[in-house]
Amino acid sequence: MNRIGERIKRKREQLKLQLNDLARLVGVSSSALSQIENAKASPSISTLKAIAESLHTTVGELIGENESFGRFPVIHRNEIRLVAKSESGTGLYLLSGHEPSNNMDAYLLIFEAGSDVKGLFADYGGQVFCRVLHGKYTFDIDGKHHQLTTGDNVYFNMKSLDSARMTGKGNGEVLWVVSPPFFNNEMIRK
Repeated sequence: MNRIGERIKRKREQLKLQLNDLARLVGVSSSALSQIENAKASPSISTLKAIAESLHTTVGELIGENESFGRFPVIHRNEIRLVAKSESGTGLYLLSGHEPSNNMDAYLLIFEAGSDVKGLFADYGGQVFCRVLHGKYTFDIDGKHHQLTTGDNVYFNMKSLDSARMTGKGNGEVLWVVSPPFFNNEMIRK
């Protein structure tokens, strides 16, 4: 709650609004607003909504829903972690900073010749965007075969994916972005 008050005060000051002016716009006393800004009181949902509207922002911004993006925005090459490996040899590497507030996670799939994604996303029902970075693949989506090669993209609901396998020679790489995030924090820490 401490951070909400800080965000309200910072936004109010950016707009060059006096505390009593914002209080009047919101319909609360200056004393009540001061207590909210100083984390001595918690605003009701309706008051928080009125504050957000008066500050030309969103409740989400005031509660800090996007702040995790700033905590770990860069993942260096040596910080990329293997999350899982399919039985056929496809490695799933986490590329994004896994935060509870993320709307998506990004992975690098490294395929061995003939390997597939079977078992990597069991019971996942979100949306997926893939970009083929290197290699030749067959994606079977809703019973249709799609041939993809370096530079191609595909977007689908995971429940409609029957299989995705490497059909070319050597190793290959696919950027695999899922929304919502799939792996929980316990799986990522392993």
